[in-house]
Amino acid sequence: MIRKVISPRPGWQEKAEAAGFIFHHVDGDIYWDESVCYSFTLRQIEVDIEDPTQELVAMCLDTVADAVSSEETLTKLAIPSGFWDMVRNSWREGDATIYGRFDFAYDGLNPAKMYEYNADTPTSLYESAYFQWLWLEDARKMGIVGRFADQYNSIQETLIETFASFSISAPMHFSCVTGNDEDLATVHYLRDCAEQAGINTRHIYVEDIGVDNGGQFIDMDDQPIRHLFKLYPWEFMVRDTFGPHLAACDTQFFEPPWKMILSNKGILPLLWERYPNHPNLLPAWFHDSAKRAPYGDFVLKPIFSREGANIRAFRDHEEKLSTSGEYGAEGYVGQLLCPPPYIDGNGPVIGSWVINNTACGMGIREDNGPITSNLSRFVPHVIEG
Repeated sequence: MIRKVISPRPGWQEKAEAAGFIFHHVDGDIYWDESVCYSFTLRQIEVDIEDPTQELVAMCLDTVADAVSSEETLTKLAIPSGFWDMVRNSWREGDATIYGRFDFAYDGLNPAKMYEYNADTPTSLYESAYFQWLWLEDARKMGIVGRFADQYNSIQETLIETFASFSISAPMHFSCVTGNDEDLATVHYLRDCAEQAGINTRHIYVEDIGVDNGGQFIDMDDQPIRHLFKLYPWEFMVRDTFGPHLAACDTQFFEPPWKMILSNKGILPLLWERYPNHPNLLPAWFHDSAKRAPYGDFVLKPIFSREGANIRAFRDHEEKLSTSGEYGAEGYVGQLLCPPPYIDGNGPVIGSWVINNTACGMGIREDNGPITSNLSRFVPHVIEG
């Protein structure tokens, strides 16, 4: 794995905006950074990233199969008891999933280590699936990378195939909150993939979702919402004003309710308990502040958190770093400290994408600090050996 300094394409910002990538800068700082790229060998991709991702998917699904029957586990995961049956039924009925993203620390030599599984509302999909492929096509033509350079990226094809497999006849609604350009672009991208699969789609903001007198979800035209993709976390859904109607409504949700088990940090200690010393896992535990952590160097992560919020890092049991945020009320998990492999002062995190439970591509975020946040840069990658 080599970090290469390269030349950005002339006029890349105009190309990005023409392609709908309007958040290439965030708060004035660069987000999409094509002044560098990461180069991998085919073996590194297949053996060190793709194969472990597929194995971790199977491990996660086996863990869900046990968790749905365990009230103790559902309690540890802070899933409200009023939704336990909805989660169980969703799993047992085989509700379909679209996507997820594993985040890995990987240095090109040692086994990739799983930081977490973003199983409900993973971001950077558009950048990974679409825009970095456009970059590759231009970069080959311009000689920025070799003309035979490839990319680990069949995300878009797999997305379209997955949507086509759903056999959806009624309109499918795609939803996100207002005021977030990245979320809106991601939803528009997924809508486009669904439409390429032959699905009729509509957009609705989360704030505009209504409930009729029969407890069914409706859109702004009072039309039923039969299928809903929501870029909105389940832990928010169950606490929203429409939360009491979730279990009884006829809406098919993407991601499905059983993803509540995988979409919080509690999955990390569950996996470690089930698969101790697995080469792609880091030691993790449900943290008890009254007890001493089993390791001196560790991080605490809220069971529910987003974009690196409320993370606390410890060295020799002393807190050395923390991030702000509003999470943590439901408790924390601990995880062995594992900084990303710094290259020229930059710490890359591999985002390994799973579509319909199939490993099919990746994106890379890098930061000068140890915690990946919403301001961490996205950089493209190539396969060259």
